[in-house]
Parts: sequence; C-alpha cells; structure tokens
Amino acid sequence: MSVRKVNNICKQSRNFSFCVALLKSSPATDLVTLTQYTINVARVNITNTIKLIKLLISQSARDPKANNHYASCLVHFNYDEGALGQVRYAEELLKKRDYQGVGVAATAILTYVEDCISGESPSDPPYPDHSKLPKYAHFNDMLSLNGKNNLHENINI
Repeated sequence: MSVRKVNNICKQSRNFSFCVALLKSSPATDLVTLTQYTINVARVNITNTIKLIKLLISQSARDPKANNHYASCLVHFNYDEGALGQVRYAEELLKKRDYQGVGVAATAILTYVEDCISGESPSDPPYPDHSKLPKYAHFNDMLSLNGKNNLHENINI
C-alpha cells in the first residue's frame, strides 16, 4: 500500500504514528486485506489481554474491588458477549463485504474496551488500575479505531 494511502487512512486515527507503523507492517496492498490484517492483530492482542485479565483475577482474590473490576473486564473482552466476539463478527462481516458493519463491530470493540477501563457509566469512577491492563486495553482501543477507519472511511459504500 502506498505511503500516501497509509497517511490518508492514518490521519483519521487517534494516534497517527501507531497507525502508520501498524499499517506499514502489513504486506497488504488493498483496504480489504489491510482490514483483515488489522482484525488478525486485534484477535491476537485481545486474546493476550484476556490471558492477562485471568491472571489478574487470580492475583486479586484478596482484593474484592480489584477482583470485581477484572471480572467485569473479562466479560467486556470475552468471546461470548465482548470484544473477542466482535472481532469474530467483524471478520464475518468483512467476508460478506459489509464494510459499514465492520465499522459498527469496531465501534463495539471500542465500547467494550472503554467500559473495562473507565466503567460502564459516567457516574462510575474508573478503577485505579496500576497493572498492565490499561496499556493492553489502550493498544486494543487503537487497533479497533484503525480497523474502523480502514474501510468505513475509505471505501465508497
């Protein structure tokens, strides 16, 4: 994919340099393949985030607030009703060429990640998490936004 096209896609991203580095690491030459690449990277990173959350749950057994926070995050990231399920759904939609649907699934992933870190309600104060989870979640957040921007904003639907 040309540098110009990558820059055009990434200028819509929250983190231009992250987006450029991610997209340049892909051998893709078209937006659909690039979006599939982003979905694959998101799947790996969300799976790793789930592993981290499970570890944090086991380590926080004596701290009910931390344990509840991590248990809630596990729901937000899991396969059944969370971010990992939306990754699978985005891939199905991409295969059907439902590019707008891929954007909707990416938005759902963003919501799940944000709900884990900030809480489900604006009235819920964010948990003061000093683990690696916020960093992992932030990476997934940026991946989801890039996936959303790749197709939704760059292919005429």
